Amino acid sequence: MKIRVVSSREEIPTLNPNEKVIHLAFRPSNKDVFMLAETCPKIEAIQLPKSYRRTVSKSIEMFLEMQKINLLEGDVWGHRKDINEYYNVSQNVLEKIQELKADRFTNEVIAEKLSRESKLNSDMILYILSKRIMD
Repeated sequence: MKIRVVSSREEIPTLNPNEKVIHLAFRPSNKDVFMLAETCPKIEAIQLPKSYRRTVSKSIEMFLEMQKINLLEGDVWGHRKDINEYYNVSQNVLEKIQELKADRFTNEVIAEKLSRESKLNSDMILYILSKRIMD
């Protein structure tokens, strides 16, 4: 799974319209979020660092909810945008999710356990669990 990392608002118009998960590494304005939803109509989730997530307006939260776009809190630790514009969720993490799911752990327990072991926030792990068919 790939997360598109966007470092500035100037990048939004140049994004691929098929992007599904985007991490915004800047504090977005309402206009930025609207532009993002317009530029990427297939978007399913927007991830923001914790400090930026707290400043998102209620109107944007409602807009995203109506558009069925998840607003996630988290970071892409150790990612270098100058090397790759995508952050890849490692196959090991995805396999570990499948193992824990097969062992019948709840999604919340899986998210808590893997957020400590991986560089992913529990919000992102819960999102992955909700989007992937893991039987």
